[in-house]
Amino acid sequence: MDFTVKHFSELTNEELYDILRLRVNVFVVEQECPYPEIDGNDGCAYHVFHRGENGALDAYLRVLPQGATFPTAALGRVISMKRRCGLGSELMRKGIEVAKEKFGADRLTIEAQTYARKFYEGVGFRKTSEEFLEDGIPHIEMQLEI
Repeated sequence: MDFTVKHFSELTNEELYDILRLRVNVFVVEQECPYPEIDGNDGCAYHVFHRGENGALDAYLRVLPQGATFPTAALGRVISMKRRCGLGSELMRKGIEVAKEKFGADRLTIEAQTYARKFYEGVGFRKTSEEFLEDGIPHIEMQLEI
């Protein structure tokens, strides 16, 4: 699978628009969760995305440097529109690779929606917190030692 990896400063207007539209459609509209999706952290991030056969984004995540949201590098805004076909796992592997390459990361942190715990465990993340609510949705913190 071919993923595009770009720093925020390298994104075209169209790519940024597509990314923000996808994130708002999933995290705000689909999950019925009104919160500030544009959180000020995109500018320091690398954005990893995949386009399907029709050209539309079907997978996305952002890779944040140490100190942006956690003391460690972080992955966030993980979206895979196709379920149970390996796209999400490949996306995560690519995100981990980017964190190592671009930020020298040896540990990654995520705040995972609790229902997705097994998915993240499947790529090596381990639960590091009790469940908590973020924007009304149950989450857990997880970390991966690279």
